[in-house]
Amino acid sequence: MKKYIFLFTLLISNQFIFSQIEKIPKKNTQKGFAKIDFLSIDMPITSIPNEKNMGYTGIHYNLLFRNSFYTGLGIYGSVSGYRGGFFTLGVNAGIKKYFSSDFYLDTGFHFGGGGGAGAPDGGGAFILPHFNLGYNFKNFSLNSGWSYVNFFDKGQIKSHQLNLSIEIPLDFEYADYKTSEKEISIDNFKNSDWNQKPKRNSLMLHLNNLKINGNTQGINNGKTIKLAGFELTSYINKKWFTFLKLDGAYDGIRAGYMDVLLGGGYHLSMNRNKTNILAKFGIGAGGGGGVDTKGGFLLYPDISIEQQIFKDIYVSINKGYLLTPNKHFYTSSFGVGIKYYLERNGIKSNNNSFTKGKFKGFDVIVKHDLYFSAKRMTEATENLHQISVQVNLDLNKNIFVAGQTSFANFGNAGAYAEGLVGLGLKTASLFNNSTIFFTQFLGGAAGGGNISTGEGLIIKPSFGFDYKLSNTLKLRTSGGYVKAKGGKLSSTFINFGIKYNIAFLKLK
Repeated sequence: MKKYIFLFTLLISNQFIFSQIEKIPKKNTQKGFAKIDFLSIDMPITSIPNEKNMGYTGIHYNLLFRNSFYTGLGIYGSVSGYRGGFFTLGVNAGIKKYFSSDFYLDTGFHFGGGGGAGAPDGGGAFILPHFNLGYNFKNFSLNSGWSYVNFFDKGQIKSHQLNLSIEIPLDFEYADYKTSEKEISIDNFKNSDWNQKPKRNSLMLHLNNLKINGNTQGINNGKTIKLAGFELTSYINKKWFTFLKLDGAYDGIRAGYMDVLLGGGYHLSMNRNKTNILAKFGIGAGGGGGVDTKGGFLLYPDISIEQQIFKDIYVSINKGYLLTPNKHFYTSSFGVGIKYYLERNGIKSNNNSFTKGKFKGFDVIVKHDLYFSAKRMTEATENLHQISVQVNLDLNKNIFVAGQTSFANFGNAGAYAEGLVGLGLKTASLFNNSTIFFTQFLGGAAGGGNISTGEGLIIKPSFGFDYKLSNTLKLRTSGGYVKAKGGKLSSTFINFGIKYNIAFLKLK
């Protein structure tokens, strides 16, 4: 009898052990790379006699499949010439073909929308194919070759030119989205692939005031520009970090100003990590809304102080400057923000307060928006089309926070762009786990392209659904309403696109 009891106990114990192992979601690795490229575009004869070439630089992130095919997203901005405030957003696709261990051919295609700064961009839709030769170094690669730009929707910008790119491998780890909100004790991860050092990131939503210096040339001397935007930070180690910052004007000037900044900084903690001082320096592109930044290249020194208000949430106050190198455009900045820190995809942390790991859902959505009868300031009303990218972070199973940016690509409004944030609600998976319904409410800055948005503040509620294609991909469609405060834009809209969804491990 004791023998049978022992065998039964052993069987139950093995089942318990295996069930614990099965509870740990699989860690997947997605290969990818970040890319910065530059090209000098020959501008057509317009209102500016003998116009210089527009220096056009882009920031991209691409997913790499089978070491050859890649696809992703990119945003471009003017950094030299006379078109500061010229921005575009688009999707990338291409193939890398190696003919030795380090040399490769890169042929690819970028399609997007945007414009601005009074440039002859038409509706904003453009193509940018390239054919490059590249070489891999130890931690990065360089490639260069031919490229072609064509703003084909009634635009006049068409140019053949050389392009130069630098690429950095940037893989990421993830779990299937179905593991979202799954919570597991840290001890259970110790024999899994997640037993590694975590990566640290932060996301901040902020409001900033730019005080234009009285000696600055341009129509906005002495004005205060009110900006809304977000900042994403990735830590290299405990002290040093890189950041990407995007802002858009919502009050104080005519709608249309935007800046995109990339840089690095130093993080100093005190008061048992409850108070932080951060020194940052960034470079990037900005302009629009009547703000004269010449070619658009900007410098951004800044210092901020943060105070913890909850475990992972800090309130931030910053003071800095935003200027062109020759101080033609020169502003002081002051802002406040809410920042969320997270330690992700690893459990080997020096912080002993972490006791559990929780998988959080994360979405990237690429879609096409259609605004019906979008009101203009001076021209005839017509439909407006946009290319749009939205990022969602799940707060729990049914609530998510969202950020979205959109650029016009058809409809005679190439300079129009949006930068929005908000909250959303969603259902559980229905109809054999194939469909999720959602509603969201977004608001933020928008302007340009002669669209009547007043000083730039808009709201954008919508309702729609996602349909599952695979573990990481869903089709998305929705409809809603967009309304400008202080402007005549008041339109219904529909959109359709594709959603890439994953989960990451967050320490708590």
